[in-house]
Amino acid sequence: MTPERIARIRQTLDQRQPDLRVVADQIHKPRNISALIRTCDAFAVANLHAVWNRDGYRAFRKTTGGSYRWVTTHTHRTTGEAIGALRDSGHRIVTAHLSERAVDYRDLDYTRPIAIVMGSELEGAGQDAIDQADDHVVVPMMGMVESLNVSSACAIILAEAQRQRLEAGLFDHPRLPDDEYRSLFFRWSQPTVARYCDDRRLPYPEIDLETGDLVDGVGWMEEVREIRGKRRA
Repeated sequence: MTPERIARIRQTLDQRQPDLRVVADQIHKPRNISALIRTCDAFAVANLHAVWNRDGYRAFRKTTGGSYRWVTTHTHRTTGEAIGALRDSGHRIVTAHLSERAVDYRDLDYTRPIAIVMGSELEGAGQDAIDQADDHVVVPMMGMVESLNVSSACAIILAEAQRQRLEAGLFDHPRLPDDEYRSLFFRWSQPTVARYCDDRRLPYPEIDLETGDLVDGVGWMEEVREIRGKRRA
């Protein structure tokens, strides 16, 4: 891997925002999911939560193509499950939904831990996402159309979140937890070895963050043989 590629990976990880998340509420169209994940990547969102039956997760990964590699996706069986997990981790729940209590998307504080819930284009957010939200936001429309594509609407909201976080200095230093940073760096810089480890439920070997090389490849292979030997015993 070239030094330029390593630098690009490090720069991207240094800017990831662990406490800015997006929830895809029953968005199953392939082009919409793919576009939403690419939008998250573009605006430094590290995690997307998809309300998606776990039995269909393989189809979910196929739907997203290669874009899921750059954004960690968490699947949930229900919207309530997703919202509950995010609220337990301290996130404020904001649903894109037109209601009497909805506010302009620019009027919220996006520098705090926040999860933005986006619904499907045809039906919008589900009732659980509407009822359990701390806030409703809307993107004001001035034309003849009544709504935007879900990824476009999400991009507009995330652009405001990015603006506020830049002003607050939240992009000035890495914010991912160290273990998550190293895990993502390994997966992005050593995708073949990462896939080998994931398929066999093996721990990732230590990696040099400057070069992207394994610190002790020989020692790691010996450890792998020992682990696999114990499993066969």
